[in-house]
Amino acid sequence: MQLVVARIGRAHGIKGEVTVEVRTDEPELRLGPGTVLATEPAATGPLTIETGRVHSGRLLLRFEGVRDRTGAEALRNTLLIAEVDPEELPEDEDEFYDHQLIDLDVVLADGTGIGRITEISHLPSQDLFIVERPDGSEVMIPFVEEIVAEIDLEEQRAVITPPPGLIDESEAVVASSRDEEEEAAAGDADEAPKGDA
Repeated sequence: MQLVVARIGRAHGIKGEVTVEVRTDEPELRLGPGTVLATEPAATGPLTIETGRVHSGRLLLRFEGVRDRTGAEALRNTLLIAEVDPEELPEDEDEFYDHQLIDLDVVLADGTGIGRITEISHLPSQDLFIVERPDGSEVMIPFVEEIVAEIDLEEQRAVITPPPGLIDESEAVVASSRDEEEEAAAGDADEAPKGDA
């Protein structure tokens, strides 16, 4: 089974290094020196990782045969794809591969169905489940422990405890700093000392 583990970004320096947007929880396993990766577009690869290092919080890779900035820039936006045994599980029991999560049913703690996970969006701050609702609409659910209470692979479901408004916008609690200021002012007026009449 093939999994996208990274996307190549811009060239870094003049010696063929590139920045990569990591799309795996195990970069040390999937993106280590000597690893051979398929690519999308396929004509770009396969690519063999020669070196890897972290610079200013970003992973930099250099591939065999890529020695200059021009070669590195030619790889920009290429997806790096690893061959993974479908039975293989991440080392941490609280981690999951995307293919394990796609098509899981999403339900509330009381069993109410919300929809089905159709995609995982990997953002810098957090991952998002893209969930297709029965009516065809989509809802994005942050994959954080405060919201995703349980992933049950045997039952093929993800149990969520969403805050008001995440699933049903009519339940959203709208609060602005202006509302809070008005409430505080009203509270101060109630507590103001009363003068003699």
